[in-house]
Amino acid sequence: MNKQAKIYVAGHRGLVGSAIVRNLRERGYGNLLLRSRQDLDLCDQTAVARFFASERPEYVFLAAAKVGGIVANDSYRADFIYENLQIQNNVIHQSYQHGVKKLMFLGSTCIYPKEAPQPLKEEYLLTGELEYTNEPYAVAKIAGIKMCESYNLQYGTNFISVMPTNLYGPNDNFDLEKSHVLPALLRKIHLGKALESGDWESIRKDLDRLPIEGIGGDADKKEILKILKRYGIETVGDEGGNFGQVSIEIWGSGRPMREFLWSEEMADACVFLMEHVDAPALFPSGRIKRNMHINIGSGEEISIADLAQLIRETVGFSGVFRFNTDKPDGTMRKVTDVSRLHSLGWRHRIGIEEGVRRLYRWYLSEPNSNKG
Repeated sequence: MNKQAKIYVAGHRGLVGSAIVRNLRERGYGNLLLRSRQDLDLCDQTAVARFFASERPEYVFLAAAKVGGIVANDSYRADFIYENLQIQNNVIHQSYQHGVKKLMFLGSTCIYPKEAPQPLKEEYLLTGELEYTNEPYAVAKIAGIKMCESYNLQYGTNFISVMPTNLYGPNDNFDLEKSHVLPALLRKIHLGKALESGDWESIRKDLDRLPIEGIGGDADKKEILKILKRYGIETVGDEGGNFGQVSIEIWGSGRPMREFLWSEEMADACVFLMEHVDAPALFPSGRIKRNMHINIGSGEEISIADLAQLIRETVGFSGVFRFNTDKPDGTMRKVTDVSRLHSLGWRHRIGIEEGVRRLYRWYLSEPNSNKG
């Protein structure tokens, strides 16, 4: 990519998109096209076509998506499949229509079957049943992979797909109803620490940044304690919420194994691949041309219980965890095979311990860090 090329980052305010923007700017790319959802609704086919016709981006990072954790995925199934299909269809098709030189579509490792062998290889796509809780989201992402693949084969486009593992980092979503497991745990444990210390200033500051179901920092203590309890953060034996032992509910058994990658490393991998890897190289001659997407991850895993313990130690929380086994675990193990990524020349450097420390420092220092 030329440093002056027009580069459109769809979803530039999200966890992944914002990290890609920072990485591009650090590498000297200055001609970035950025549009908020208010400026450009990617579900609106006419608006997207008009944007591509007027701006003529040369490169596209498709990081825009409706995302969420297990609760959101299972609660808003129709929204997840509809909005993601609309976004993908509009951006990918208009990229073809307007001669985009290269597009990167960002999916998710939830595309793989729930019973697929571990670690997850790219070739396992469509070999079995998906995990039910996030099936609509996964189906949409599989459609995006196949759309890029099909446009490459029929029209000779240069569209590549990458499947990131679970990501976390600056600008993460800390909304307790919609966030993924790591930021949700970090916020809950942060609030739990404040509650056990009677630190109402920190609790009110947190709720001012991101109210929980409309309950902000100006609510009275009873209201705040009630909403915290609804999300599994409660004092034991102290109704006033002052210096009592605090328990935090965690969905499932705590046994599922998950892989995590610092979002800024994900962005670095994406920009690296856009600079150095073209679609034809991923479609060797003489083979059936499918499943040439690229896993992006660390190849390392940690249980949800151990992750909670790591965050506990980082935050300084001394309360207890309650694992609610009436709630779903999701897939019991999910770690990616990143050998293809390694063969292309990129490896991660930031481990989960360092990443959690960085995220908590960022969370405490950023005035708007709780925005969902």
